[in-house]
Amino acid sequence: IDGRHSTCWAEKMKFNSKVSSSRRKCRKRHFSAPSSVRRVIMSAPLSKELRQKHSVRSMPIRKDDEVMVTRGHYKGQQAGKVTAVYRKKWVVHIERIQREKANGATVPVGVHPSKVEIVKLKLDKDRRKILERKAKPKLAEKGKHKDVMDTS
Repeated sequence: IDGRHSTCWAEKMKFNSKVSSSRRKCRKRHFSAPSSVRRVIMSAPLSKELRQKHSVRSMPIRKDDEVMVTRGHYKGQQAGKVTAVYRKKWVVHIERIQREKANGATVPVGVHPSKVEIVKLKLDKDRRKILERKAKPKLAEKGKHKDVMDTS
C-alpha cells in the first residue's frame, strides 16, 4: 500500500459512502463551500453555564452574541460582542479585539469561531427554535435513563 491510495476497503470505516474521505476533495469542498454551509461550519462552543441551561454544545455564531476568546494571542480577555461574522474569510470580528496598522488606523482582528466560547446568546424566535430542536434528543435520552433507574 502506498501513502496515497488505499487498496483495502476495510481500512477506512465511513458513515456515508456518498461523502469522500480524500483530503484533496474534503479541502476543496470546505474552502469552496457556500455561505449557508459556512454558517454551520462556523459554529462556536457554548460556555458551561449555557450548555447546562440549554443542553446544547455548540451553535452557529451570529452578530450580537457575546463571546470570550479561548485560544491564541487574545485569549482570556473580558467578553466582547461579535461585531461581524466574516464568512468569506472564516473569521469573526469582536468588539475590543483590534490592532493598530503602521499608519495609525485600527483594524479588527479576525478570530476563528472555534477559538471562541459563546458566553451570551442573542436569542430571537428562530434561534430559540434551533435550541429546542437541538436539545430535544438529549432531553429524551435523559428521560430514558431516569425511567430505567426508577423501575429497578
